[in-house]
Amino acid sequence: MAGSQIERALSLLESLTRDARGLPMQSLADELGIPKSATHRMLADLVRLGYVRQDPQTSRYRLSTKLVALGFRYLASSGADVVQPILDRLAEASGELVRLGVIDGDRQTWIAKSQGARSGLRYDPDMGRDAPLFYTASGHAWLASMSDAEALALVERQGIADPAEFGPNAPRSRDELLERLALARRQGYAWVMESAALGTAALAAVIRHPLEGRVIGVLSIAGPSARLPLTRLHELAPQLLAAAEELSAASPASELFA
Repeated sequence: MAGSQIERALSLLESLTRDARGLPMQSLADELGIPKSATHRMLADLVRLGYVRQDPQTSRYRLSTKLVALGFRYLASSGADVVQPILDRLAEASGELVRLGVIDGDRQTWIAKSQGARSGLRYDPDMGRDAPLFYTASGHAWLASMSDAEALALVERQGIADPAEFGPNAPRSRDELLERLALARRQGYAWVMESAALGTAALAAVIRHPLEGRVIGVLSIAGPSARLPLTRLHELAPQLLAAAEELSAASPASELFA
């Protein structure tokens, strides 16, 4: 792997986020494509700085809670108080999971949420993940804000996961994806039914900078498809769009959209 020491160290930290049980040094060295000795030096520095811990029994390396603490500290001082009440109101009204994804370059990352389901089935995936663009409502909403060529190029850069990981109604080709993006443009929002996973459904709309008009985030509602049939998805669309407009107006007051 080419790159500076800081690029290698950050790539190492990113690798460790994928397995809470930790990873052996050799696996990390192989993934980064650098010598085991260099990997050991980086891990030793990260352990010394408190970002990584080594399990004394398995010798595996895993992340400490320091990065998590830094993230929460940033969110606490970044204007999340402006955003959270809007998410909470939409979650309460819909009775489902509401998520906010922010745009950073080629990535859309889920960074805030509110859970409206108080009982029964709850759809509540981890935060901090990048939204898969090819088969999620959040991905389709963002892609629909671009030209077809730009959307396909972005999907190619992110990569398409193993189709075995998709739900039964995920797009099966780029042409099918473009058809769904065209529908999202006409409706003003995107929706999927058992596309990301069996038994789930979602709808999403983009958030735009109030002055520049560029897309800065995506707001979504997701939950079990048993509670979110197509009729219910479309019933929730006006509330989703209203909340997205409210977030657009409030975005200059929040560093989350900086």
